[in-house]
Amino acid sequence: MSETTGTGKDGSGRASHDPSVASLASWSDLAAFLAVARHGGLSGAARDIGSSAPTLGRRMRSLERMLGRELFVRRTHGYDLTEAGMRLRDDLQPAEAAILRATTPKQDYALPLVRIAAGTWTMLALTRRLPSITGSPPDLRARLLQGEDILSIPRREAAIGFRNRRPVEAGLAARTLRPVTFAPYAAPGAARQWIVVRAKTPSARWVAARCGHAVAAEVDTPRLALDLALGSVGRTLLPTFVGDAETGLERVGEEIDDLKHDQWLVTHDDDRKLPEIRRALDRIVDAFA
Repeated sequence: MSETTGTGKDGSGRASHDPSVASLASWSDLAAFLAVARHGGLSGAARDIGSSAPTLGRRMRSLERMLGRELFVRRTHGYDLTEAGMRLRDDLQPAEAAILRATTPKQDYALPLVRIAAGTWTMLALTRRLPSITGSPPDLRARLLQGEDILSIPRREAAIGFRNRRPVEAGLAARTLRPVTFAPYAAPGAARQWIVVRAKTPSARWVAARCGHAVAAEVDTPRLALDLALGSVGRTLLPTFVGDAETGLERVGEEIDDLKHDQWLVTHDDDRKLPEIRRALDRIVDAFA
């Protein structure tokens, strides 16, 4: 009679490759693996599936032991797939799509999600153009992520991001948009004092270096400066694509050459092949042309 040293192990102590052992993997664990593969790490995947990162990490180690193969290279910046992990991902993705189609009522079918990250002013312009980006009728669902910090596209914190310079990271694709220019704006008859934004942005530093004591108000976010300018509190510095669109404001100075910069639309080279990402990219380019 043969002896075993434990469940899922052969006599040598190595993980068994018996297909009957691999079949013990639940779809829940495999779906969690796909989430980690998509996000390139535990944090974003854990948010998606409603778990904690430590719990998800333990589940991935258990899945590797069960399948008898290493699926990830664990790095400080996230999880990269091994060759075995990439093969498993490619095998599972069609099954995931089929399960979604089979288990979701047609009338409630979830539109594919596209995460779009941008700074304050670009996000303001995006929200005003959102119907043209999601389609009519909508064929994608946008998750808008506003912030001045750059989210990581390689780690899938965002699928599409706006950048002030061409990305240099490997695996990213970029499309150039029109340059961004800045000018001072104010409501007709407003005071000549400045609304100062206390932020570490080039436009905020430009105003702080030149306003002296002519300060009407100080704010900690750029969006508040626009609201105060519309309320005739003072003048503020805005991207021209924002200021020119506000009927309650007028230019009160020339464009500032020192603040002019390029703008790039960035995505992961793999993600841009997805139909919903491709549609969103094309529509954003059209909207910001």
